[in-house]
Amino acid sequence: MTGLFQPIDADTGDAGFCFRSTLRGLRSLAMRRHDRHLQRLELAELDAWKLNDLGLTPEDVRRKCAKPFWRL
Repeated sequence: MTGLFQPIDADTGDAGFCFRSTLRGLRSLAMRRHDRHLQRLELAELDAWKLNDLGLTPEDVRRKCAKPFWRL
């Protein structure tokens, strides 16, 4: 079983709290959200012809960049 709570290991007496994997998951989440923030900053800097090449309008970019970093 994976997750925060795991059964007690009789050999080691480990209480089964899987803090290491929880911290890894939180770190991964924070990194993804930071990457999303950086991508939106870069998107806001693109020229109109590059946006057109991507099939985006300036209004699409404004809408996307107005979102908080935790929203997709």
